[in-house]
Amino acid sequence: MTVALHRCAPARRFSLLACLAAMLTLGACAATPSPQTTLAPPVPYPPSARERMLRIAEAEWRDWGGITVDLRTPRASRPSRGPGPESNLENFPRVLAYWRAVEDGGAIARNRRLYGMALGGAPAALWGEPAWSAAFISYVLRNAGVDQREFPGSAAHAFYIDGMLADAAAFPATAPFIPHDWDSYPPQVGDLVCADRSDRHLAHWQLRRAETGQFRPMHCDIVVQAGPGEVAAIGGNIADAVTLSRFAADASGRLLPRQPGGAQWFAVFENRLGRLPPWGGAPARISSSGWRPAS
Repeated sequence: MTVALHRCAPARRFSLLACLAAMLTLGACAATPSPQTTLAPPVPYPPSARERMLRIAEAEWRDWGGITVDLRTPRASRPSRGPGPESNLENFPRVLAYWRAVEDGGAIARNRRLYGMALGGAPAALWGEPAWSAAFISYVLRNAGVDQREFPGSAAHAFYIDGMLADAAAFPATAPFIPHDWDSYPPQVGDLVCADRSDRHLAHWQLRRAETGQFRPMHCDIVVQAGPGEVAAIGGNIADAVTLSRFAADASGRLLPRQPGGAQWFAVFENRLGRLPPWGGAPARISSSGWRPAS
């Protein structure tokens, strides 16, 4: 900030220190940021939102052919290197719809061009990049009627995870999703099971708060079956399609560690859509190991 020199001209009633103090005060006033908008608490949703979420996820999975991958054993089958189902012209509008649920960063424009080439007979790997798995999850939640305020859809899993973590910390009584340690909380139908796909996995989900807003490769799936020995969840862009993955669980239904050398479990986000007052449920609070119902 520029301050006129005459403000510091010598005067009998003002010392140099007083003048400097005045300058600092003016500078401080000019640099004061505008007040930040206070985020309103999330609102509760009826059970129908949760039911729609599951219906949409399962319907999309069936539309893609009901593809299933078994990740319970080592060296499970992996996607082929060639063009997958996403490159099928029949599936172009499906992935397009997912991207319309988020800020697409040019993904739609790029793949529209490829689609035009493919219609003309030229080889084109449609929807090969960027990854659309987070767009799929966002599409499911948005079309289930969950607003952006309660689920901040994004083209990156890490960023909607940031939103869920922030809401759980600030509004534990009304947050629609709350995090749990993946090795101590048995996932339930409707929950999100999330993994860290980076080269340097976070040791605990709470560590993500220190890097809020920074990109980290992650992946989440929607649980559709859960019980002793197995958790099944639907996610996007697995084997280049919407796919049901089967994960290993213990006798209590808790997830078992994933195979080394790939994505590792990050957290389970409990889905409380339709389970908070006035439809039922209890507030939750954070603890050193995760979230627990308030006593």
